[in-house]
Amino acid sequence: MPVSHGNGMIDGYLTLISWPMPSSPAPDTQARKYALPLLALGTTGFAAGWMLLALTLDRTCSWLAPLAALDMVLLLRLSRWPAGVSRSAWSAAATATVIVLANGLIAGGQMGKSLGMRPWEAVLRIGPDFAWLLAQMANTHVDGLFYAASVLLAAWWGLRWGLRWRLNGRHPAPSTH
Repeated sequence: MPVSHGNGMIDGYLTLISWPMPSSPAPDTQARKYALPLLALGTTGFAAGWMLLALTLDRTCSWLAPLAALDMVLLLRLSRWPAGVSRSAWSAAATATVIVLANGLIAGGQMGKSLGMRPWEAVLRIGPDFAWLLAQMANTHVDGLFYAASVLLAAWWGLRWGLRWRLNGRHPAPSTH
C-alpha cells in the first residue's frame, strides 16, 4: 500500500495533478466542421499525385484507384466522421471524384506534353468532351473494373470501419471525471 507524505509525494514519487478537461463540442460537430475540407484536400492531392505518377510512367496507373478508396475512407475515419451510410457515401463520392480528376489531369498532361504546356493549363484548354474522349482511349476494360471496384470498396469500407474496426481492438478509456 503506497504511503502519502502530504507534500505531493507518494513513497518518493511525485504525483501528477489531474486537472479537469474543458468541455468540448460533440465529436459529430467537430467531424462535420473539418472532415469535408480535409476530404477535399485529400481528393485533390491524391489526384495530383496519381497524375504525376501516370505521366512519369506513361500509363494510366488504375491500380491506384483502390489506394484512393482506402485513403478517402481513412481520411474520414481519422477526422472522426460518424460511421454509417454518410461516411460510406462521402468516401465513395470522393473516390469517384479522385478517379475522374486523375483521368482528366492525365489526359491534359498527355496533351500538354505535345503542346509544351503544363497539365493544369492543358486541362483548361481541352475541355471535358475531349478529356472524356482521351480517357476512353487510354483506359481499358480492366481499368474500368479497377475504378468500379474501388468505388464499391470505398462504400463498403465506409460502412464496415467504424461499426467493428477499432485501433488495436481497444475501446476508449472511461472518463476519470
